[in-house]
Amino acid sequence: MSKPSNETESHEIHDTKTCNTSCSASSTLSELEDDKPLSSLTRTSTHATARAADDDDLELPYLTITHPTRNTVQSEHPSFEVTFGHDDPENPLNWPTWYKAYTIGAMSFASCVVILFSTSYTSGMPGMMAEFHVTNKPVATLGVTFYLLGLSVGSLILAPFSEVFGRRPVYSVAMGMFCILVLPCALAGNLETVLVVRFCAAVVGSAMMANSPGTVADISSPTYRALCFSIWSLGPMSGPVLGPIIGGFAYQYLGWRWTNWIVMILAGLAWLMVSSVKESYAPVILKRKAATIRAATGEDQWTSRYDEPVPVLRLLATNLQRPFVLTFTEPILWFWDLYVAVCYATYYLCFVAYPIVFRDIRGWSASMSGLAFSGMGVGTVLAIASEPLARRLINRYPREPHSGRVAPEACVSIVCIAAVLTPLGQLWFTWTATPTSTHWIWSILSGVPFAAGQTLIFIYANSYIASSYGLYSASALCGNLVVRSVVGGTLILAGQQMYHTMSPHWAGTLIGLVQVVCIGIPLAFFRLGRSIRQRSPALQELLAAQNITRDDAAAEKGASAASQ
Repeated sequence: MSKPSNETESHEIHDTKTCNTSCSASSTLSELEDDKPLSSLTRTSTHATARAADDDDLELPYLTITHPTRNTVQSEHPSFEVTFGHDDPENPLNWPTWYKAYTIGAMSFASCVVILFSTSYTSGMPGMMAEFHVTNKPVATLGVTFYLLGLSVGSLILAPFSEVFGRRPVYSVAMGMFCILVLPCALAGNLETVLVVRFCAAVVGSAMMANSPGTVADISSPTYRALCFSIWSLGPMSGPVLGPIIGGFAYQYLGWRWTNWIVMILAGLAWLMVSSVKESYAPVILKRKAATIRAATGEDQWTSRYDEPVPVLRLLATNLQRPFVLTFTEPILWFWDLYVAVCYATYYLCFVAYPIVFRDIRGWSASMSGLAFSGMGVGTVLAIASEPLARRLINRYPREPHSGRVAPEACVSIVCIAAVLTPLGQLWFTWTATPTSTHWIWSILSGVPFAAGQTLIFIYANSYIASSYGLYSASALCGNLVVRSVVGGTLILAGQQMYHTMSPHWAGTLIGLVQVVCIGIPLAFFRLGRSIRQRSPALQELLAAQNITRDDAAAEKGASAASQ
């Protein structure tokens, strides 16, 4: 076989040992290798990846394959295998800093718009109910419930598509369809149309929530990955708060339909931004790179490890099946899914409680009652800004011997702090909401600890699950998303009746006491988490796979040293 010609020398070709691999941070291909929900993972190396990621800032956030899998192709001519070079401009880790910042900003803004649409609806509900002659508030609140359910359903369905087609096409199509589906909401002639279309919009919009964390992982080195995720999370975490603020002014001065028109304008801008972002998923980039070289040289030997087609239906089936298998068989997830679902439900109950307290009881206008959420916005920003401090606290904990990484329970330490802040803010709001003689500023300030606690819980509870379940993290987090969306979407329907029947005092007190009781969950896992993880069947399977691949990596290293 002849060596490559000069016209292809610009393409970086390396030995197969240097190849980065097939599994993204959001939904791993290795995780989807087998039709069985919990298949053996001994085919892929996790230990070697952890070591490399710590040592080399240019290591992609994918698993290192030490021997072939069914989703990869072992090249017959290793010297003709196409991978990234150290300074390869096509490697997303080598993108300029300004372009990485733009990419993270685009992902964050698009995610913000999708989540914003879930709560801006509540501001225009009075006008919509009057126009459609709807007298039952829980029925009108179905617009929020359907939207949350659509986000969970869409995440299950759309997550695998970025593994096959790349991230950029999924973003472009999904945000384009989201923008189009907002239009029928703005022109709807009845509530039924609004409910159905909002559900469909949430399904397609969920692609941003399911896949944009993967893009952030694609372009960020391990050193700055936590910071990049914190910056990205500003969008989806502030979206629920911005919804009633923007929606309140739109409804008061332009009418309820403009709560949709404004979202449509923002969604159009988000579509332009995500469509202008280059592809960041390494397997897709390398497949295209290999195809380009084959076309230029006429030599079919040029390949990447990802040339074998990935069955979309098999990916979809596994993506639909495994989250539920883990959710119903893993005791760790029983408790964490319950805890996060309770927190999520109480968070969305604020969008029922605040209008009742500030608009109905205090008599504020729609725009001013929307501004009441500014305290929650401040709490969200403060929580995200505290990431360097939280990271310092986490890194103080001892590392696990088998992985060399900080134990997942280190993340739970932050959740324990947040678990106190959340009921504190809830009870503070409850007992300053009425009577009206109590100054309104106290109710607004209560949103600072409440939202800060909620934000920290969402970030670090998810981090704990992801750290614990490794290759299964995408499925575990997807199951968590489904549970919290169903619980949150259901309880918000009861919120209207509960607050009117029990009064804001006692309804809010009940919610706060439930949160106090739930503090026991993170405390128990902080103290006993290690022993609980040792009893988990799925985690023991992962640990066994890591031990096997660590031995394989050591043997390969020894053989390589001997051959030299």
